[in-house]
Amino acid sequence: MAKTGERTRAVSGSALDGLPFALDRSSPVPLYYQLAQQLESAIEHGALAPGNLLGNEIDLSTRLGLSRPTVRQAIQSLVDKGLLVRRRGVGTQVVHSQVKRPLELSSLYDDLEAAGQGPTTHVLRNERVPAGPDVAAALGIAEGAEVTRLERLRSAHGEPVASLCNYLPPALFDLDTERLEATGLYHLMRATGITLHSARQTVGARAATAEEAGLLGEEEGAALLTMQRTAYDDTGRPVEYGTHIYRASRYAFDFQLLVRG
Repeated sequence: MAKTGERTRAVSGSALDGLPFALDRSSPVPLYYQLAQQLESAIEHGALAPGNLLGNEIDLSTRLGLSRPTVRQAIQSLVDKGLLVRRRGVGTQVVHSQVKRPLELSSLYDDLEAAGQGPTTHVLRNERVPAGPDVAAALGIAEGAEVTRLERLRSAHGEPVASLCNYLPPALFDLDTERLEATGLYHLMRATGITLHSARQTVGARAATAEEAGLLGEEEGAALLTMQRTAYDDTGRPVEYGTHIYRASRYAFDFQLLVRG
């Protein structure tokens, strides 16, 4: 049951057909923010898919019983987040939802697939190279020893999300490029009998270089999230060292924080 001051409307027309919106006019939370949050939730949960049209602001304001400036402010907040885009002659359109990834020992491919994000992979490099100091230290091998270097571009719904660079001991297993483009690295590890047990991971942020921006479809200087990870199997052996960059406009890490007893 709707609480006092709250009005639930099932919007008809465009991609919003049948979606319920509960707007509480007695709440101190601004109406534009309530609407924006509910639209964002619909995008994240797939009720509004990339490419869906929302209609124009006049129609939306009439259907929701809101002023046009309120609807415009809600839509603009999601445009600013990169979830919606205004296209001349087309209207307001859903672009994509931001990928929110929990911090756990899983692969980006598996997380995107589980979230229904339609992951695809393009392998840029798959070659043997001598290990530099950072790679050697992470994998517990001698500097200059041979390692396999993988560079991949990971996309969701056809839009680039991350650039992944991984180093692995070459004797671990055969890294076939075709298989790497069909599934995730950790899935291939599990399929060959490697049991992933733990990892050390560092998350950071920085601005995109011109080369990175071109690869990820961003502007030079755009915000990027960074991650460095060394993964270990159940014997304590380092099996993978990765340095990844993610579009901050499309990607976020989720943390669960617990109080120590």
